[in-house]
Amino acid sequence: MTCRDATAGQLPARGRGGGSVDLRAILMGLAFALMWSSAFSSARMIVADASPLAALGLRFLISGTIGVGLAAAFGQTARLTAAQWRGTVIFGLCQNALYLGFFFVAMRSLEAGLASIIASTMPLLVALIGWLAFGARLRPLAWAGLAAGTVGVVLIMGTRLSGGVDLVGLAMCVAGVLALAFATLAVRGATSGGNLLMVVGLQMLVGAAALALAAATFEEVAVTVTPRLAAAFAYSVLVPGLLATWVWFRLVGRIGAVRAAAFHFLNPFFGVLIAWALLGERFGPWDLVGVAIIAAGILAVQASRRGDDADAVRR
Repeated sequence: MTCRDATAGQLPARGRGGGSVDLRAILMGLAFALMWSSAFSSARMIVADASPLAALGLRFLISGTIGVGLAAAFGQTARLTAAQWRGTVIFGLCQNALYLGFFFVAMRSLEAGLASIIASTMPLLVALIGWLAFGARLRPLAWAGLAAGTVGVVLIMGTRLSGGVDLVGLAMCVAGVLALAFATLAVRGATSGGNLLMVVGLQMLVGAAALALAAATFEEVAVTVTPRLAAAFAYSVLVPGLLATWVWFRLVGRIGAVRAAAFHFLNPFFGVLIAWALLGERFGPWDLVGVAIIAAGILAVQASRRGDDADAVRR
């Protein structure tokens, strides 16, 4: 049995011993979580001055064009494997069009911090779907880590819901998280076979096409040009749009979808903190307690990889 077979599509991290902590993966995950969480505040700024679906579609059109151009400059091509094309299309539709589309519309009425908290529930869905659909196995320590992360998320969310919430916007975010869970698992087929930057660009163009159709169907496009809109849009194109997605693909290819998804548990803290700093949203002591529990959960999930890697090597 190969290492890939033994870990259900999750290869051991390269360049490290089976018994050491993968520091590079942790740093990649932290960087991704910070960039990803900042997207909620920038999105909140964007939808205050522009139609959400049209603005998001334009963002992906620009990001995707840049990504494909850079990939071509580095000698990458669009000659992808069947698994890569399948993963690219599913990821582009589920994450970029459905997940972010729902969240952009919802954030016209929801706080950016609350949206980031809802998004952080995705790892449990990934683990559940991976177990049901792909037969993925997690060690007890990994399940304990995911459970701890959930407790931290619930603790933080409880302090936010007491002031009332738009139920329609909340339902949109839940639907978006479900789409994100499927997108995360789809990355497993898109990360193998090379041409990674080309895959990143193409999946953004897939999302741009779907969002253009949705905007034409459901929106009357309106834009109020402001310095805040210009800055937030440029940032969302380059950082959470392009750089964070590239880091995410690298991270999933390195440690697998389920364990990479654990870093989404940092979204509540980073998302709430950034929203507090930029938008003046609430930030209290229970948020700090929640993030401590979340951090412990992430460390548990990462530590559980050591036994998996050793088993893979023996097999």
